Amino acid sequence: MIFFWIVLGILLLQRVGELFLAARNARIIRSLGGYEIGAGHYLYIVALHTLFFISLILEAQPSSLPRWWLLSFAFFLAAQILRYWCIWSLGSRWNTRILILPDSLPIIRGPYRFIRHPNYLVVAIELFALPMTFGASLTAFSFTLLNAWLLLRIRIPMEESAVYQTKE
Repeated sequence: MIFFWIVLGILLLQRVGELFLAARNARIIRSLGGYEIGAGHYLYIVALHTLFFISLILEAQPSSLPRWWLLSFAFFLAAQILRYWCIWSLGSRWNTRILILPDSLPIIRGPYRFIRHPNYLVVAIELFALPMTFGASLTAFSFTLLNAWLLLRIRIPMEESAVYQTKE
């Protein structure tokens, strides 16, 4: 049971740290003439992730881990490595919001050499793997699907049109 609370605590600290980093990076981008698009849907992303943690806490069965917990936790840990590779590769352009820096080309180093939106892959893996680690399959499936809908329907098309449309 303590394992669940340690993992959850570390993850929450990680997210708070990322919000501070995102705020710092937003100030840098805005100081260079950057601007935000899609601010209207950001609240839905925050709500989705907040509800994810609540759902995980309510559904998780940390006292009896499923047989596959080690495999799903390994995927979760691999996603963390990819997450920090994304953050490092984007540098001050990494953010939780969609910030556009006019006349700049998209980043194509790190994982961005292979896939346009690797951080969204990270989130998808996390939203599925972490709940599965603790036997919370309803949370895993429902939030993975909600996140996919939000990303595929709203966020990625918005980002693609702003970042890639005139840059290629």
